[in-house]
Amino acid sequence: MPVSNRFNLPEVVVKALTVDTYSRGNSDISITTLIDSPRIGILQKEHDGEIEQDAVDFLWSRFGTSVHNMFESAAEGDDTCISEERLFNDVQGWTVSGAIDLQHVEPDGVIVSDYKVTSVWSVIYDKVEWHRQLNCYAWLVRHAKQLPVKQLRIIAILRDWQRRKAEEGGNYPESPIMIVDIPLWSDGEQDKYVDTRVRMHQSAHGSWAFDNELPLLLRERAMGKAYDVCREEEGPRPRHQDSRHGRGCHPALRTAGGRALRRGAQGKCHAVRTKLVPRC
Repeated sequence: MPVSNRFNLPEVVVKALTVDTYSRGNSDISITTLIDSPRIGILQKEHDGEIEQDAVDFLWSRFGTSVHNMFESAAEGDDTCISEERLFNDVQGWTVSGAIDLQHVEPDGVIVSDYKVTSVWSVIYDKVEWHRQLNCYAWLVRHAKQLPVKQLRIIAILRDWQRRKAEEGGNYPESPIMIVDIPLWSDGEQDKYVDTRVRMHQSAHGSWAFDNELPLLLRERAMGKAYDVCREEEGPRPRHQDSRHGRGCHPALRTAGGRALRRGAQGKCHAVRTKLVPRC
């Protein structure tokens, strides 16, 4: 992936922002990729050399990594805590992996926690992606460690929290660090969700490899205010989510050839054809 330095940052700053040590281990797919759109994942991989990002785009991601490292160090020596453990389990011939930030092991079950450096709006307005991610982690703990999970939670570090707004009351978070409880699905619901998502990704990869085709997606905003892309999603009708990235569109869609939807003046969506573009 080409990385630019449009703001002329010192080389040491660029290097610090762009270093990437992530690995999903010896697995076919990670939990974060599993819950995301197969179409976006495939296009990102296929056009990795064409998708340009600026060094500053990595700031909050690297900040989040630093926060994870801080909490990981604090958990050392605590026998009741397991920090940053990557688990693996096989389903439908694929190995699925996920790195769980924190596990509190108690006699009656495991408390799974995930650190998020995020906006206050992510706490004010519920994020369904958090539900899916943490329930997939619970699925991993059950199958990989044969342990029951009794609670799921997000430890949210709110980067844009303001004391003045908190003092005004309402539903604004009262602290820059909030604990968000996530509903725990039944074992059957978790199993069904993971199985369905793995089959969906396998089908998409097969269609791309043999027919050079990708599945259409249900509508989700991913190209700023003007455009929507289809996103496949089982369950209730999805809400629109602003997935703008960088200068106005999702990086995988900067080079993606395929169908998109353009929102009209009355909110109606009209099919349009996207084309290969180096940047947007």
